[in-house]
Amino acid sequence: MVSLHMRRFVSVFQKGLSGLSQLLLELLYLRKGRSQTYAGCPVLKRTLVDKIPRGSWDSHMHVVSDDTEQDTTREPVYHASLHETITNIRYNVQVDPVEYPLVEGALYTPRPHPLAQALQFEASTGIRNIVLVQPSIYGTDNSCLLDALRALGPRHGRGVVAFDCNTIDTVTLQKWHQWGVRGVRVNTQSIGMHMGEEELAATLRGYADIIRPYNWVLQLYVPLATAVVLENIVPELGVRVCLDHFGSPDLLVVSHNGDPYNIPGFHSLIKLLRQGKTYVKLSAPYRISGDHTWGDLEPVGRELLKVAGMSQTIFASDWPHTRFEGLDVKPYMEALLDWCGNDEALIERVFKGNAETLWGVEL
Repeated sequence: MVSLHMRRFVSVFQKGLSGLSQLLLELLYLRKGRSQTYAGCPVLKRTLVDKIPRGSWDSHMHVVSDDTEQDTTREPVYHASLHETITNIRYNVQVDPVEYPLVEGALYTPRPHPLAQALQFEASTGIRNIVLVQPSIYGTDNSCLLDALRALGPRHGRGVVAFDCNTIDTVTLQKWHQWGVRGVRVNTQSIGMHMGEEELAATLRGYADIIRPYNWVLQLYVPLATAVVLENIVPELGVRVCLDHFGSPDLLVVSHNGDPYNIPGFHSLIKLLRQGKTYVKLSAPYRISGDHTWGDLEPVGRELLKVAGMSQTIFASDWPHTRFEGLDVKPYMEALLDWCGNDEALIERVFKGNAETLWGVEL
């Protein structure tokens, strides 16, 4: 409620306000993201950038054919702001298929999406810290990701790589760790691979044994139905596990306002979250939902936030939305804020705090 003194102030000075004074008065009425109006003052609303906590992380994005020119004879220079990072690193616009070749049998050929574009996108959302994730099109050749990660620097970047357990060596792992790598990705979903329970268990144990000394994350892109198997495997791995894209649920079995516990694997996902070693990315709703308002996904998102929002759910954009290029992720970010009930403490954990814990960010 506006005080009597303030009402008198507005009454006396409103008609003669300059542009700057008008702005100051509008700001005076802005409170906790919702503006109040009085005597014809225009409504101010907080933008998405205003709502995203400072120091937030985008925990899943890709760079494709990043053509950063670096002087590899010296250590890269890390800059304090995204603007400085963008303007102090030189970028070509040509794709170099020799330097960054696609893996044989790649399911799609992407357009170039270099680090400069990634940083410009993040600046538009108010996020300055990013996790670069190895896309399936590059197989186990992490060159593109690592070049971008080195240019970004460990202050604002982390990386999740892919490697062959049979060929990786300690020297390489240590070097990657120095550059900011904090996880390895196992991706069966993108390439339609199916593993039986024993094969999956053996594969995950192999990766866990390698990454455990570095406290890295085992990131999985697998169908949610696989969680029934993971429920028995994850507790014995001795590493933290992170599931991509809401755990990749099959929403076809759920009605618009259906119960998420009807989805195959959802019960097991909740059990994994409650065990405390599993995280889930709230990312890429367009890969899961056929509803442009994500009404069929909302019950899943809200339940995940209810169970583990303060500890093990993390936001990610999935930029550049490969095979969905041109998509605007900002409406989804607004929806996620709404699913958080606009609870500032919960939003801080989903966009910032949980990611800092997962990726080993030193504050």
